[in-house]
Amino acid sequence: MEKENLLPRERILAGDLHKLTVEELLCVILGRGMPGKSVFVLAEEIARVLEKKSRMPAMDELLQIRGLGQAKAAQILACLELSGRFMLGMQDKAVCSPSELMPQLAFLKHSSQENMVVITLNGGNKVIQIHRITIGTANSTQAHPREIFAPAIEDRAVAIVLAHNHPSGSHEPSMEDLRLTQRLCESGRLLQIPVLDHLVISSSGFTSLKNDYGEYFG
Repeated sequence: MEKENLLPRERILAGDLHKLTVEELLCVILGRGMPGKSVFVLAEEIARVLEKKSRMPAMDELLQIRGLGQAKAAQILACLELSGRFMLGMQDKAVCSPSELMPQLAFLKHSSQENMVVITLNGGNKVIQIHRITIGTANSTQAHPREIFAPAIEDRAVAIVLAHNHPSGSHEPSMEDLRLTQRLCESGRLLQIPVLDHLVISSSGFTSLKNDYGEYFG
């Protein structure tokens, strides 16, 4: 049987954990649905709620989803909390290469919309915070320098790394991506918060614009 025809749990056993969508991961956590609503439909509804949140959802917010009881809602919250604690542990490590950020940016790989995030770094090149700046359409997102640098200033960051995803599956930058990078690098020099890199991420990998298109960084 082809891997794409396997159920989510079977795909994990086949070694495809990193390829599962948010909905498929939720199916594994939930285990089953309810009469009149399959686990896949329930997972889609939960995913839509989570995508709108910039913070941990409250129990009451999850319980508004028909078919999701306290036990399953608690399981989801526990998984989110555990993931957050794991990522916080990774923040104590200095970032020396773009690939070291990939575990913390894995949520971008399979998003159906473009997302722009800014990773703020301290003087030791350690991650302070990852901020989701904008969520766009299936093929574009807009970001203004003030939106990018506002969280960097608030975090008292010494430098930032930008990242956005391409839902198309290609991680090659567009000319718009390159022009935006150049503009943000100019803003970063004025604010003395340099842009160290801009990562374009897709389900098939990522491109470091600093490595491949360094001339846009000035």
